[in-house]
Amino acid sequence: MVLPAFALFPLSDLRSQLPPQEWVTCLESWLVLVDSHLSLSKAEFASISTKDETLANFLASFLREVARDGAGILGSSESAKKLLRDCFLLTAELLQSASPPPALAQWEFLADMSRTYGKKRGGSLLNQLSQPAQSILDTSMSGLKRFLVKNLEAGIREADLRAIEERLDRLGDLIHASPSVAGFFLAGSDFLDGLITCFKIMNPPLRKVLISTTYLCLMGLAEGEKMSALTDQLYSLKAAADTHKSGPLNVNDSLVAELVTATPLIQQLQRKLEESGNTSSRTRSILTELASFKKSTGSGGLPRPKRLIRRKIDKGKALDLSSPAELQQEIHIHRMSQITQVQDLFPDLGSAFISALLDEYAESTEQVIAHLLEDSLPPHLASLDRSASLTAHPPLSSHLPTHPTPPPFDDDDPLLSADLSRLQVGKRTDTSADALLARPTVSKASILAALAAFDSDDDERDDTYDAADVGGTVDTAPLGADDQPMTEGVEAALFRAWTATPAAFERTPVARRGVERARLRMETGMSDEQVEGWAVMMGRDPGMKRRLQARWGEWKGEQREVEGTAWRAGEEEEGGDGQAGGQGQRGGGGMQRGRGRGRGGRGGGPPVAADSELARRRKEANKSSRANHNRRDGRARKMARGGGLPG
Repeated sequence: MVLPAFALFPLSDLRSQLPPQEWVTCLESWLVLVDSHLSLSKAEFASISTKDETLANFLASFLREVARDGAGILGSSESAKKLLRDCFLLTAELLQSASPPPALAQWEFLADMSRTYGKKRGGSLLNQLSQPAQSILDTSMSGLKRFLVKNLEAGIREADLRAIEERLDRLGDLIHASPSVAGFFLAGSDFLDGLITCFKIMNPPLRKVLISTTYLCLMGLAEGEKMSALTDQLYSLKAAADTHKSGPLNVNDSLVAELVTATPLIQQLQRKLEESGNTSSRTRSILTELASFKKSTGSGGLPRPKRLIRRKIDKGKALDLSSPAELQQEIHIHRMSQITQVQDLFPDLGSAFISALLDEYAESTEQVIAHLLEDSLPPHLASLDRSASLTAHPPLSSHLPTHPTPPPFDDDDPLLSADLSRLQVGKRTDTSADALLARPTVSKASILAALAAFDSDDDERDDTYDAADVGGTVDTAPLGADDQPMTEGVEAALFRAWTATPAAFERTPVARRGVERARLRMETGMSDEQVEGWAVMMGRDPGMKRRLQARWGEWKGEQREVEGTAWRAGEEEEGGDGQAGGQGQRGGGGMQRGRGRGRGGRGGGPPVAADSELARRRKEANKSSRANHNRRDGRARKMARGGGLPG
């Protein structure tokens, strides 16, 4: 007897190109072939199915794709569900036979089978493998263990980290399904030592796989009731954690700390001990010591996912069904909305006719409109009156009887006998032309006076000259303790240091430990943050920089030559309108202070030649725009220099 060969299960790219009907046909074809092999006798199965390479290749490709993308790729048809079930039965028959196909006894295929069918069905099959299949599996896992141990201990430069991550992630399903596989990999200490060593590599996806593999292996030993081997491995973890703790690395950045923090290992092992009735104090003590390595909240690490609890929020907006009349009212409003939608397209149809159509077509306005456009109404609806309207609903009656309140004035005789001149139709107004002309002019005059006195800019302050700091007034308030000349000395010291060595104001540890910064702190009494903040203000405020440059930059505090500033014949004042007193036409003597608004009296700095033609033109051009500001500002500068007393 010869059965047809199997076609490989297609990859995702090819599956996406198949139409749904062809895909269902493929599933049915595979199902027929699988059922044909299952219906064979034991002798025929051993001679045909176990030697059919196409069958083994189909099962390997089928479980690989389903394990990778999920059972949803098969679809929701009955053929898909039955094919998934029959493939498991056929795999079990092959693995329990005396001569199983070698491809189906490899750890890769069994890991895919465990992920596809889960721990219950996959684990039971792994425990019932025939002796030849178990031997092939042990050989396969031995090669995998040698590869993993070599690469786990190789370090970041020589290890194939991507291959380690892929193999451990695939192996996790096999370890989870079979405790014997967990015992195989934890036989000896080389595999666990490799996991601990590889965890030092800062690779978050790889670290996650390392933690899950360690957890599954330890739980597999507990489920297999190998408590002695489990205790030995726990002691190995404890020793590795102590070694890491005494080293230079972070205490919490170890495999043991992450294992007891991100997984329920300690709780699960304690529960296993209680269920098995094991009273070994050695195991319980090592669990207590491992629990001490658990990281506190907020110390980082791999966070455990929180269980999402969905709660229905009761907002108290449920429909009140206590009154049938109110429920009927809600239904009536919904029906009228649907009728209005239809009448927008067919305004000649009545509401009663449209309501009958809605009853016929399950209140679907789309179907009603479609049948009206196609004129395909059934005879019992086509014969109805299309212009009929719905009858008005009676008003809703209240539960409690109404108690009408009589009006306060039941007698209409005073109204009937009233004078007709008092009758007013509409709103009473007194805005007729005669009434407006007869109004007194007092109110009009008061309104105009209030408007004349109102200034829209009265509440706004004139800040035109604030930026230039012209100083329209002189602050005569006494200086406080913090505003004494020490403030000027601090500002001068800061500016001179900033001009000489700007690097001393940088926000770096080197600048803060420097000699220049120490000298600034000693001279100014300011902290590092204040000194650095002052430098930031200098960089952001050009006006402050210009002011300090004019004050502390060019002038060094000395005055080599004192020149006379009194007015003399042939000289004019630069900024004022009046002329300074002194010798000449109106002066009384060289030492007499001048009268007027000019720059007389004492003053510092060299005299300014203001008799040039350019200065005169500027003065005459600015007279009309500057108004009184020139005289005010000149006097303010004079008073600020101490050139005279106010008044």
